[in-house]
Amino acid sequence: MNILDINPLTWEALLCCFLSGVIIGLERQLRGKPVGVRTSALICTGTYVFIAMTRVVATDATDPSRIIGQVVTGIGFLGAGVILTRQGVVVGVTSASAIWVLAAIGTAIGLGFPWLGVKLAILAVAILVGVDALESRFEAMQRGVHSKLQPPRRSSQGPSPRHTQSTQ
Repeated sequence: MNILDINPLTWEALLCCFLSGVIIGLERQLRGKPVGVRTSALICTGTYVFIAMTRVVATDATDPSRIIGQVVTGIGFLGAGVILTRQGVVVGVTSASAIWVLAAIGTAIGLGFPWLGVKLAILAVAILVGVDALESRFEAMQRGVHSKLQPPRRSSQGPSPRHTQSTQ
């Protein structure tokens, strides 16, 4: 028994999961977003392990593609957990989308395309950084999508509307 043998997993694929997670997670972490390097690497690696293990359970009587469907369902739940509303503005959708892409990358790696996963991570960061640069350059791209959170208005004439009783 070789202690370094991780069959049906491969060290190359695990490296690609780590690199993909670092590529996306570093961009998110540097921006102060909730999905950083650790989370990204773990999502990608976890998805890879689930998908790669389908080779072990695959028989004529089983359908390994169902595991992909279950991963999609589970990752959707995880992504929903980072979406919040703050003062009527929805935040966290991009981080949830990053989680979705990380799971897709882990799936690609698990299906036998490890370096494709790294390329997809680079593409994802290019999208995140590129669109951010466009939004910074063109004010029209900021409308509605990335409105700055405004502090609640305080009236000098009494309590805020949240604290008044409804007359209806």
